[in-house]
Amino acid sequence: MTIALIDTGCANIASVRFALDRARLDHVVVTEPAGAADCNRIILPGVGAAGPAMERLRARGWAEALSGDGRPLMGICLGMQLLFEHSAEGDVDGLGLLPGRVERLPRPDGLVWPHMGWNALEGFAVGEPLLTGIPAGSHAYFVHGYYVPAGRVTQAQCDYGVPVSAIVRQGQVSGCQFHPERSGAVGARILSNFASIKA
Repeated sequence: MTIALIDTGCANIASVRFALDRARLDHVVVTEPAGAADCNRIILPGVGAAGPAMERLRARGWAEALSGDGRPLMGICLGMQLLFEHSAEGDVDGLGLLPGRVERLPRPDGLVWPHMGWNALEGFAVGEPLLTGIPAGSHAYFVHGYYVPAGRVTQAQCDYGVPVSAIVRQGQVSGCQFHPERSGAVGARILSNFASIKA
């Protein structure tokens, strides 16, 4: 089992690589779809803004390739948001692999924008494989100013003045709004669970 780690130039690839190394998960860094041909799973990490990231995905052929790919795919942070149909960040269309829109996170009373720091994972969907072995209330590390409102593809959420989709999945397409690579044992377990999902 090998994971393709997409390098769009809009992500901290090093930290995700180190997390996969710690979890003893084989992976390769790829810039174009051809590089992932022999991989069983794909991770799309991302930081920064939706517009530039989508431009790079389209320019390198990922937007078209991922739309017809049946392998397990996980987006991380901005990578998760790009899986959806549209983002309010830059008013840009996403990959459209999951239904819904990315909205600007409201600034809750007494809290700061963007959402940065540890938050509890709640509202677990029954039987969600990414959450195997993870108790409700476990904490993960978030850094984001835009979010996917909790909805039908939400498998876990957190509260930041509004219900925020923390983990999403529909079929083979999944995502984490938080950074599993920065979330200690919880994040490591989620990455291992992703590696174990039946392809």
